[in-house]
Amino acid sequence: MKPLTRMGRFVRPYLRSVVLAVVLLVGVVIADLLIPRLTQTVIDEGIAQRDVAAIVRTSLLMLGAALLSAVLAVANTILAVRVGLNTGADLRSAIARRVQSFSFGNLDDFQTGQLIVRSTSDVQTVEMVVQLGTRIMARAPLWALGSMTMLLLTSPRLTLLVVALLPLIAVLLAFFLNRARPLFVAVQEKLDRLNQVLQENLAGVRVVKAFVRGNYEIGRFEAANQDLLDQTLRAMYFLATAIPTMFLMVNLSIVAVIWFGGISTIEGDLTVGQLVAAFNYMLYALFPMMMLGMMVMPLSAASASSSRIWEVLDSDPDIEPPPDPEPLQPIRGRVALENVWFSYDGGDSAPVLQDVNLVAEPGQMVALLGATGSGKSTLVHLIPRFYDVDRGRVTLDGVDVRELPLHQLRTHVAIALQEPVLFSGTIRDNIRYGRPHAEDEAVIAAARAAQAHDFITDLPRGYDTYVGQRGVNLSGGQKQRVAIARALLVQPKVLILDASTSSVDVQTEIEIEQALEQLMEGTTTLVIAQRISSALTADKIVVLDRGTIVAEGTHEELMGSSEIYREIYRSQLGDGGMVSG
Repeated sequence: MKPLTRMGRFVRPYLRSVVLAVVLLVGVVIADLLIPRLTQTVIDEGIAQRDVAAIVRTSLLMLGAALLSAVLAVANTILAVRVGLNTGADLRSAIARRVQSFSFGNLDDFQTGQLIVRSTSDVQTVEMVVQLGTRIMARAPLWALGSMTMLLLTSPRLTLLVVALLPLIAVLLAFFLNRARPLFVAVQEKLDRLNQVLQENLAGVRVVKAFVRGNYEIGRFEAANQDLLDQTLRAMYFLATAIPTMFLMVNLSIVAVIWFGGISTIEGDLTVGQLVAAFNYMLYALFPMMMLGMMVMPLSAASASSSRIWEVLDSDPDIEPPPDPEPLQPIRGRVALENVWFSYDGGDSAPVLQDVNLVAEPGQMVALLGATGSGKSTLVHLIPRFYDVDRGRVTLDGVDVRELPLHQLRTHVAIALQEPVLFSGTIRDNIRYGRPHAEDEAVIAAARAAQAHDFITDLPRGYDTYVGQRGVNLSGGQKQRVAIARALLVQPKVLILDASTSSVDVQTEIEIEQALEQLMEGTTTLVIAQRISSALTADKIVVLDRGTIVAEGTHEELMGSSEIYREIYRSQLGDGGMVSG
């Protein structure tokens, strides 16, 4: 239960409301505990003495106590709901902030579906227990203490009987809580899997239809759904024994109290009113145990959910801002990789990059060529510190990027990815994503450079055209051009194009390159080239093979010195292709 108790830090800001809710509960418990005592008065002083006035007077007091209990309980419920909902909102915000601080390495560890479930289903489970805790679980000890005190005042002998039964009930309760928790952890893991399958299915529904794999995906979903059902049933079957067992213990306690209390009443040690009052106080004393028994499921589920939430919140970002960042001078844009080694699991597997040395001078265009898996994308992802190197260093203007303020570093380094991500909103908003207050003139200039202006103005609403989720109403080439415009608008000193023109035609690619030369003059540009034609005009071409730079130079130099480059050139352009830079 420790992960659940740690959630107290999120409840602490609302401690005043919690205290007030508990104070209201004290009033509820006092009002409730008055009723058995008043019942005793009605029986012993009213009915036994045939005193109608005493019956009426005491009944009115009982009615007042019941109304007071109801009013206080409503106020307590309002406060409990408010505390629970605010705690849930704060938890979701904390998870969102933590996820935003994650590096690419952290995001590699957590699947999107897992993060969604932990931000929604798991938080809702904790939120519910916070509400129940402020309403029911806080009432349990108050009721138990108050009722045991009143029972002691009413009948010490019956109090000893109840005290003897309480430890047995407590042991049973602890047993059910400990056994139920791992079952609910497994339930949430199965829910993770179900959510992952559903998300992949919905995101890739066009691919599914294109390859006629609907039945396969239905089967995959049904398998995950059945796993969740089976695990949930296992948890519920176990809990199905918990509550009846708790009620069995309570019923045995009732039988014991009636047995011994009835004998005491016959012998004259108790009045009938005292027996009735003692019976009610015994129920009040045992009722918290019954409540906790019914709380086994939500408590176990909340404990499991809390563990999963803390896995996210306790995950330290792989990329930490430097404690004493190097003050940024006016950036020139010189990028250098010095003896860089990198692997995706911190050096435990074969390196993706091995002893890489590369320099991009300010204003240069550097093209990266190589087969799939040669390390091109990994290399450029090290420059804005999406990952940190294992050995060596990456520098910007001679300063290790690990010593630069992270926010400012990424402000000066813009990247357009091969798989562009567009957000729900207008095309204008998507282009202005990195510079929200940019003027329309700047937006249009960036769109023109990315060769996106013409197709945008052809749309019914132009720049105000609404982009569906993930840009579903745009073609692949259109999305790439919007993403390039987004990168250009921030006017970076270092621009990275990660195969970001792979979906556009050759002529458009040439026009983009020509526009970039004018708009981004003085900007250091690194281009991952899928087509060798887009690398011919680069100031420097770098050829990678299995994580190592095997050749670099201009097109003419590489045609004379690198067999790998010549093979790439011939495979794409043939011996009669253009050779000019």
